[in-house]
Amino acid sequence: MSTTDALPNAPPPFLEVRNVKKSFGGVKALKEVSLVIEAGQIYHLMGENGCGKSTLIKILSGAQLADEGQILIDGKPAGERAGDLGAIGALRAGIETVYQDLSLLPNLSVAENVAFTEQLVEASGRLARRLDVAALHATARRALAEVHLPTDRAFLTRRTDTLPLATRQLIAIARTVASEARLVIMDEPTTSLTRQEVENLLAVVARLRSKGVAVLFVTHKLDECKSLGGRAIIMRDGLKVTELDVANHSKAEFSRWMTGREISETRYRTDPKLGEVMLEVEKLDGGHAFHDISLSLRKGEILGITGLLDSGRNELALALAGVRPAMSGVIRLNGEEISPRSAAEAIQHGIGYVPEDRLTEGLFLEKPIQDNITLPILGRLRNAFGMISSRKARQRAEKSVADLQIVAPDVTIPVQSLSGGNQQRVLIGRWLTINPKLLILHGPTVGVDVGSKDTIFRIIQRLADDGMGVVIISDDLPELLQNCDRVLVMRQGRIVAAHKADGLTEDAIYQSMASTSKEIAQ
Repeated sequence: MSTTDALPNAPPPFLEVRNVKKSFGGVKALKEVSLVIEAGQIYHLMGENGCGKSTLIKILSGAQLADEGQILIDGKPAGERAGDLGAIGALRAGIETVYQDLSLLPNLSVAENVAFTEQLVEASGRLARRLDVAALHATARRALAEVHLPTDRAFLTRRTDTLPLATRQLIAIARTVASEARLVIMDEPTTSLTRQEVENLLAVVARLRSKGVAVLFVTHKLDECKSLGGRAIIMRDGLKVTELDVANHSKAEFSRWMTGREISETRYRTDPKLGEVMLEVEKLDGGHAFHDISLSLRKGEILGITGLLDSGRNELALALAGVRPAMSGVIRLNGEEISPRSAAEAIQHGIGYVPEDRLTEGLFLEKPIQDNITLPILGRLRNAFGMISSRKARQRAEKSVADLQIVAPDVTIPVQSLSGGNQQRVLIGRWLTINPKLLILHGPTVGVDVGSKDTIFRIIQRLADDGMGVVIISDDLPELLQNCDRVLVMRQGRIVAAHKADGLTEDAIYQSMASTSKEIAQ
């Protein structure tokens, strides 16, 4: 409901955005976007990567200036234009943003991070004073209690960078409580959390709502939207295409509005043609991380491996890829016993590895697409004089861009200018240049929108159909159920269950995660 539709005596909404526009060069990121945020309501900002979501929340948080348009707070203009809000103005208005990187200061204590914004707003406009540690701790205790985190002095004084991601996520939310936020914007807050951690976070969001705080939840995960309820604001190509109640519409409808096309909700994996066994792992041991791991993989097979964060699944992936070699055990690839002691050795054996965090572990963000894709095969691109042929490199990169449907105007632009889904395809394209026998994908669609997920899933199926062995390490269970032939479940460093994926349910996998006994199913 907009202010023009409100009842005559009804108070104005907390925040109203009117006809906001934003361009970067010749690219129109936002095209006259308007929306209303009411106090005590939950909103889900949804859309494909590149649709304008990030630009919109940066304008709402004061981090960017709009070209045109206006923001109203409690019915009054926050400035002549939306861009006049500014970062301090947004904080004073009660708008807090929890970005994907959490924006915490790692070398400061928990209490300092929690009370930082509140102290900043209080101190702005006057001379700085000496920090009142007692007041800071009192503020932090109140906020931490709201999100059910410890409030003792040991926790308050602990350095933030020593804490797990899920705890840091709650600390970032506690900061919004300390500053008495009226609107909390959360940008993909559950990307790297386990199911239990997600449930805890959603419970915190519900408590914020019950206290009259508005929440704008930026996410690709439709199940989480359904759990929280509220309204969905769906964007596409810089426009708000619709706003609706999440309870009254299906996942397929959401996907269609976000992408403009039909997206499959069923299994991508149909009628696989499996060949002979190509990967054999026997009694692989990774010290404290995993023990006695034995598994096999056939040509053309897609094997899923899942488990909680401390299950050993991540370390197993690193061992197979040579990044963190196992201490003992046997790995055979096409009958040859191998012991990759580094990623370079694994590549020589025909093993490609796509890491979970593409931004810090995978891509060189400031480098061109071409350089990122051709990195493993630079030796093959040399000309007769021993120099790298730019023509050959460009041709190879352009082939990957076409094969993987990467949306980019040219292979010479930096990877950081691409959407998350296109960045992920660049990373996959890098490892496909070595024509791997085995491709290990760690969280292949983390932080990727539904349209890009669909494209990546189809690429994975095509690779398997061509005879490649594929291992997917993931805690995104729908991803595993839609794509895999089998799913292995790890717990406390061991494989506790193996399931055929066809007909498997999420509940059955969760039961295996919680089980303490081996339930190997063939």
